[in-house]
Formats: sequence, structure tokens, C-alpha cells
Amino acid sequence: MSDDRTVAIVRYPSLGDAGEHCRVVGIDVIRATTTAVTAVNAGRRCFPVGSLEGAVPLAARLDNPLLVGELGGNMPYGFHLQNSPAEMDRRVDLDRPVILLSSSGTPLLTAAAARARTYAACLRNARAQAKMLIASTQHVVIVAGEHRGEFREEDRLCAARIAAPLLEAGFEPRNALVEEIVKRWADAPDDALLQSNSIRYLTDTAQMHDVEFILGHIDDLDFVCEMRAGELVVSDAS
Repeated sequence: MSDDRTVAIVRYPSLGDAGEHCRVVGIDVIRATTTAVTAVNAGRRCFPVGSLEGAVPLAARLDNPLLVGELGGNMPYGFHLQNSPAEMDRRVDLDRPVILLSSSGTPLLTAAAARARTYAACLRNARAQAKMLIASTQHVVIVAGEHRGEFREEDRLCAARIAAPLLEAGFEPRNALVEEIVKRWADAPDDALLQSNSIRYLTDTAQMHDVEFILGHIDDLDFVCEMRAGELVVSDAS
């Protein structure tokens, strides 16, 4: 077995040992990577950005972009849509490119993409993501977005559903967190994510439609999404 066929799980802002010869999978199930993958699935162009300062000049270059996102849970002034996969899925103006900003998930994707080949995964395409990675001979780093210092249940669940098939295929765990997450979460039911503080926040802010959307779209997509030149696109490795 190649030494490269290993998998690590880390928590952003750490990117672990991500580098040129590995594959990074960014996860922020509630809600950035789910929103991003949902936008791509609809046929939109989607540009995750790491900061508000990055969004402004990009918006000036794109034709009538849809500004989507949140910082600290609040939609920035001048934005059109919250970081909501359910609301994204309902939009019909598919010709408008999306600029997506979030507190954790989009900075994760942009930082990782500067160092390694980077994918955005969520519970909609976790199975497809694992299948693609198994076909690779590369070291894999699964990077989960932190929320208020927490590695939350929804991201643990998604990380486990990607990492477990890799271990079964012969990948070696590169850090102890892989075995811990897989043991606890690989066989957990979908609704195990309801324990999360993310759910409490969405409940308190009348945004449970996003939880319903996520639970209603588990592994319904058979492609993976890759960051290329600042844009999230369907990977030709799907």
C-alpha cells in the first residue's frame, strides 16, 4: 500500500499537512458547502470568497451577481440572500452567478485551494466524494469548519461518511481524530445532526427550512465539486 493512501481529519483554521500532492475536502454542512453544492447543482456559477473585502471587487467584475452569505450569522449589508441552501434551491434566476461568503466554510475553501486540490462536500454528495477519493492515490485531508470553536455534529457526520469508506478501501488513518470520528459517527443516523448547536441557532432564528432541506437531500447527488481559479465547479473526476 502506498504511503500516500492516507486520510486525516482536521479542524479549520488548521489545514493539517495539506499540500500540492494531496486532496483536501472542505466541509461546512450548516450551511456553506451545502449552499455552494446546491448552487452548482442548479447550474449556477458559484464563487466562494474568504472575506467581504474579497466579495466586493469580484461583484464588480461579474454580471449581475447574487450576493449570498452571512458573517456571524448575519447577512451583510447589500447582500441578497442568507447562506441558505433551501432559499438557493428556490431561486429561478439561474443566469446570475453566486458570490458566497460565510464565517467559516468559504474562508476554509479559499485557503485550502491556495495550497492543494480542494473539493467542497456536504451530506448531499458525501458518498460521491468518498467514491472519487478512493479512486485516487493521493493523501486526503478532510477539513471541517469550526463554529464558535466547536467541531459540530453535522460536520462530524459528514466527515465520517467520507472517511469510513476510505478506511475500508485501505487508506490508513493519519491522525487519531479519523478513528475517533469514524467509530462514533460512521453508522450514526441522519438525524444525529439534530444534537448540534447549529440546529439550535437555526431554530431560534426561524431558519429550520434549511435543516429540513439538508435532511431531505442526503446523498441525492452523484458528483463532486472542485475549486478551480476561485470558482466551484463540477469536477471532471466525478
